[in-house]
Amino acid sequence: MTRRIDIVEVGPRDGLQNDPSDLTTSQKLEFIERLAECGVRRMEAGSFVSPKAVPKMADSDDVFAGVDRKTGVRHIALAMNETGVRRAIEAEADEINFVLVAGEGFGRRNQGMSPQESADKLAACAPIVHEANIPLSATIAVAFGDPFDGDIRDGVVGGLAAQAQRAGVAEVGIADTIGVADPWLVRARIEEVRMYAPDVYLRAHFHDTRGTGLANVFAAIEAEVDSIDASCGGIGGCPFAPGATGNVATEDVVYMLERAGFETGIDLSKLISVSKWLEGVLGHSVPSALLKAGSFPSA
Repeated sequence: MTRRIDIVEVGPRDGLQNDPSDLTTSQKLEFIERLAECGVRRMEAGSFVSPKAVPKMADSDDVFAGVDRKTGVRHIALAMNETGVRRAIEAEADEINFVLVAGEGFGRRNQGMSPQESADKLAACAPIVHEANIPLSATIAVAFGDPFDGDIRDGVVGGLAAQAQRAGVAEVGIADTIGVADPWLVRARIEEVRMYAPDVYLRAHFHDTRGTGLANVFAAIEAEVDSIDASCGGIGGCPFAPGATGNVATEDVVYMLERAGFETGIDLSKLISVSKWLEGVLGHSVPSALLKAGSFPSA
């Protein structure tokens, strides 16, 4: 039986939040619709954070109001505190992804809190999400390195995952927010999380800042992770992490996986077309390798 790898498309949120271009709400909705037509079934549609901190996500209420609820796509909202959680519930998000932070320096600049304070926020917000009967996931930011403090101590990511598990979070993502991970560290972090939080479903999120993104995806897949975040065109980055460039490109990930015999449920040729369209609306080139090289013909 062919193994299925679920791709969580993060382009409309993580991809656009740090892009120099400003898309209109209607362009964002078209982006989401085009991705759905490619077979994407789970994607970050927006975030409910301070518009002063992340102005490109200020229209997330309007985005969630405008998405087509009949496509079978689960539209994910990112939140970091109770205000964001309640806004996401009001917007009828299909899933809420709460952000934890593994690094003190990044946490103070990004969320105004320490790693433990971010976990405490999750513990306080989780009952609100559960009461609303909305699936709750959590992503641990800078799980492989903090841009201000350097390496993350062993046990920090696992400890945060354990607290997320106790809060009733079913899925935990480990995020290489600044693109410093290597395949060996990826395997070690996955083993750590499984030791501390054996009941959570794991997801991995990689940036290609230093050219190791696809190698890290490979390491995660080899470690039996079945859910991978990726961004159409490879766009993205974090406004609070200097030099943090784009996510791994969705089409590059899909190409690699499907060449190896994995199933993703995503139409690669359509996805490449979406990246080409995205270049046009953004007004600049995107990092995607597949957009430049094209796919490889089937036998």
